[in-house]
Amino acid sequence: MKKIFIILLSCILMVPSFGNFFVYASFKINQDEIVKTICVQRKQVFNTCNGRCELQKSLKKYADNEKKMQDNLKEKSEIVYIQNTVVNNFKLVVPVESKAAVFTSLDEKPISVSITIFHPPSYFI
Repeated sequence: MKKIFIILLSCILMVPSFGNFFVYASFKINQDEIVKTICVQRKQVFNTCNGRCELQKSLKKYADNEKKMQDNLKEKSEIVYIQNTVVNNFKLVVPVESKAAVFTSLDEKPISVSITIFHPPSYFI
């Protein structure tokens, strides 16, 4: 079921690229009727057009429609990709100075040196 779905979607995506082919194929299928009914030169005895004038009109019409659709898609894509920027107003905060007195004095030499090594309490072992 997945394969059929994938093939169907692929075909749908490829249909617009075969647009000119479809216009030309429909012209060839209905060329005799186009020559007899729609063609500008249908009343001439030696008609050299054979409905090609209508083919050119159909191809031009298809190209114009395709161009309009591309323009619409371009406008929609421009609308989609607009991004709102957020402006953050940051305020400068003055640092708070501490009034606590510092009790350490680094100018004097240490009074004593501890040679003992720290041993954890025995009940953790």
